[in-house]
Amino acid sequence: MAITRRRALLLGAALTVSLTAGACGSSGSSGGGGSAGDAAAASAAVSDADIRKALDTGGSITVWAWEPTLKQVVEDFQAKYPKVKVNLVNAGTGNDQYTALQNAVKAGSGVPDVAQVEYYALPQFALAKSVADLGALGAGTLDGTFTPGPWSSVHVGGGIYGLPMDSGPMALFYNKEVFDKYDLKVPATWDEFAAAAESLHKANPKAYITNDAGDAGFTTSMIWQAGGKPYTVDGTTVGIDFTEPGTQKFTALWQKLIDGKLLAPVTSWSDEWYKGLGDGTIAGLVIGAWMPANLESGVKAGEGKWQVAPMPQWEAGGGATAENGGSSLAIPEAGPNKTLAYAFLKYATVDEGVQARVDGGAFPATTAQLRDPKFQDKEFPYFGGQKVNKVLAESASQVVSGWSYLPFQVYANSIFNDTVGKAYTSSTTLRDGLKAWQDASLKYGEEQGFTVRQ
Repeated sequence: MAITRRRALLLGAALTVSLTAGACGSSGSSGGGGSAGDAAAASAAVSDADIRKALDTGGSITVWAWEPTLKQVVEDFQAKYPKVKVNLVNAGTGNDQYTALQNAVKAGSGVPDVAQVEYYALPQFALAKSVADLGALGAGTLDGTFTPGPWSSVHVGGGIYGLPMDSGPMALFYNKEVFDKYDLKVPATWDEFAAAAESLHKANPKAYITNDAGDAGFTTSMIWQAGGKPYTVDGTTVGIDFTEPGTQKFTALWQKLIDGKLLAPVTSWSDEWYKGLGDGTIAGLVIGAWMPANLESGVKAGEGKWQVAPMPQWEAGGGATAENGGSSLAIPEAGPNKTLAYAFLKYATVDEGVQARVDGGAFPATTAQLRDPKFQDKEFPYFGGQKVNKVLAESASQVVSGWSYLPFQVYANSIFNDTVGKAYTSSTTLRDGLKAWQDASLKYGEEQGFTVRQ
C-alpha cells in the first residue's frame, strides 16, 4: 500500500531515535538457531506459570491488526480465557497503522498491547526500540517452532522482536485453462518463463503471463530468490549494492520482459487486476503462499481454472525460493500489559490460534502445521482439487537464507515508484532505477543518523 512522501518522512522521523543507544546487531540472521542473546534472555524469561497466572487473573488488552482471520482467534481466545477481554482494532493497513503506532508512542498514550508488523518493517521498529525484545518473555525457547524464513525475519541482532504470524513462500499460480489453450508448458526456469511470456503474448496480444507495474516487495523477493544480498546491516551501519550478482540476474531477465512489453501494465490489487485474473488476460502470478484465499474470494470466475506450481528457478533443477509478504505480532515497548499480551501472541502464533487461522485461509509459519499430512493433503476445489499446500510447504523449506531488510525499509519502499518505478513507464532502465533507489535510500539513511557504506 503506497504512502505519500510526506507521510513516509514523518514515519521515518518518528522512528529515528538515538541510534547509538539503539544500536543492534545484524538483522540478517539466518534464523536456524538462537543466538547467545536469545539464550541469555530465555534464562530470565517469564515462565509458563507467570503466563497462566496472568490469564487466570484476567484483564484487557488491545490488539492493532488488519489480518481478517484474527477475528476468529480473538473469539476463541476469549472463550477459553473468559477473564480476558481482547479489543481487536483495525488502525489501518500496513503503513497507515505504522504511522498511527509511532504517533501513539511519541505521544505516550494510546499505545496498543499488541501490533501486527510486517517482516520488512520490523527492523525499523526494533532499532527504534518501539517494540519489545520478546526474549525476556520466553520467545527464545521457540527455536524450531517456525520455518527459517519467518523466524529469521523476527530476529534483529540478538533480540526477537515479534512472533511469526504467517509466511509467504513464493510459488507460480497459473491459469491452466489459458496455458492449455495456447499449449504453454508450465515453466520450471526463468528462461522458460520468459519464452512462455513471449509465446502467449504473440498468440494473443491481449494476454500476458503476469502483470508488473513496479512493486518494491516483488522486486526484493525476486532478488532474494536469485541469491542476492543487496542490503547489509550491522547495527546502525548500512549498505546497499544493487550491482551485486543476484540483483543482476533479476534485472537482466526482467528488463527483457519490460522491453518486449510482455508484462501487463496493471497495478496489483486494482479492479483491472482482478478483472484480468478472472478473464485470463493475466495468466499467472509469482506470489506468496497467502494468495489462494485471495483468488477464491476475489476471482470467482477463475474457479477450476487455476493451479499452483513451484517457483521458476534461475538454474534448471534448482530449489530456491523467497518470502513475499507475511507479518509478525509484536508487543510495543510502551504496552501496558506485556505478560498478558505475550500470552495472546503465543495463542495466536504457536498454539490453538494457528489452526483457526489456517482454517480461515491463512498460510502458517509453524513447522508443525506445514508438516501435518492433513494440511498437505487438503484438496482445494477452487484449484480443481489440487493439493496446493504440498507445493507451498515445499517452497517454505527452500527459502534462501541470509536475507536482510534495511532498518528503514518502510521509507525505502515508499520511494520505489519514484525511482525504480520509472523503468515501467519511461526509457529509464531497471538498472538505472535501482541505482536511483539505492542513492536516495542511502541519502535518507545518512540524514537519519545512520553510517552508510557506498
